[in-house]
Amino acid sequence: MNALLLSAWFGHLRTLQILVNSGAKIHCENKDGLSLLHCAAQKGHVLVLAFIMEDLEDVALDHADKLGRTAFHRAAEHGQLDALDFLVGSGCDHSVKDKEGNTALHLAASRGHVAVLQRLVDLGLDLEERNVEGLTALHTAAEGIHPDCLQVLLRAGSCVNALTQKKLSCLHYAALGSSEDVARALIHAGACTNVADHQGASPIHLAVRHNCPALVRLLIDTQSNLDATDNRQQTPLHLAAEHAWQDITEMLLVAGANLHLRDKQGKTALAVAARSNHVSLVDMIIKADQLYRWQKVDPSDPSRKTLTFKQDHRQETQQLRSVLWQLASRHLRPDEWKKLAYSWEFTEAHVHAIEQQWTGTKSYREHGHRMLLIWLHGLGAAGENPSKALFEGLVAIGRRDLAESIRKKANADPSAPRRCTAM
Repeated sequence: MNALLLSAWFGHLRTLQILVNSGAKIHCENKDGLSLLHCAAQKGHVLVLAFIMEDLEDVALDHADKLGRTAFHRAAEHGQLDALDFLVGSGCDHSVKDKEGNTALHLAASRGHVAVLQRLVDLGLDLEERNVEGLTALHTAAEGIHPDCLQVLLRAGSCVNALTQKKLSCLHYAALGSSEDVARALIHAGACTNVADHQGASPIHLAVRHNCPALVRLLIDTQSNLDATDNRQQTPLHLAAEHAWQDITEMLLVAGANLHLRDKQGKTALAVAARSNHVSLVDMIIKADQLYRWQKVDPSDPSRKTLTFKQDHRQETQQLRSVLWQLASRHLRPDEWKKLAYSWEFTEAHVHAIEQQWTGTKSYREHGHRMLLIWLHGLGAAGENPSKALFEGLVAIGRRDLAESIRKKANADPSAPRRCTAM
């Protein structure tokens, strides 16, 4: 940046005039190819622009810098509305593209300059013009997380479902940026929630990968395909299980995601969670599987939205949970928790997933405790008497002695819940 360029950059008109009158070369550029016109336009100095255009000779209005951007591009990119209007009035080329194929519309939208964007729309710039990556201005607004710019373009008629060369929709970009506001605007405008990109990922895949529960909830509520698979044949539930996103996992489970789909390695979401030793997620997925298999829960039932598969910390179940802990840690023999599990219709996959947590030779105690809490969850959701069911389960595996012992202790304990006396 020489003295002449700096004068234009900072808007020092008088200094610029003195330098020009002293013989400074007016066609100079900095190392990025910025001319006097670029500098003044980028910084919004209209009086300097007027001097350059009206008093200097042979100034090329549409001269491009090393990125292929003209002064018009620079004014749009940096939100300089007055400078933009001056250049338009001077007859600049509105439709010129830079080396990346961006028009002024792309640049203003990507930076969130609403007033400039509206002016460009009013000038009639092509809303569907694409850059070299196939992005329209609407894509760049979504990518930059600029909901106001998005609204301007949508009102003007931009195509909400246009795809880039990588098959990315605007909704994909909203998911990549974890922007619920942008996604909501797009969905309201008719964005398709189930379009897959070149890697087979739908917007809900990306929202899960970027751990954005609010956006996942929005996509679930707008009928996004919960069981869509990407190029690795992973569903959103696989991704949530892989990354241990507990809140998102629960949303997908409550919404009725298919638990039995397998990825390219042949693994279900349960197997993925078990492989990664995400114990809480393993238990949540088994709870969901048990509940839906036992109770045949209707996916359209509004009451399912109140379900939770997370660990139970309620005061009203504390006494019973304490009984189950003592049972698992003190009384059940190493293989008896499995016998109980199978008698309660746990599957081989369930038992195997629980067993993958290995803490030593006494791991069976923790395994049994987890199994019992999963079982308790299912009975609680079904409204059944867990004390009675526990008694019957222990009898079924040949431990009537243990069943009678627990019942006697429960009946002798004045603080025990009333339902325990039913054993």
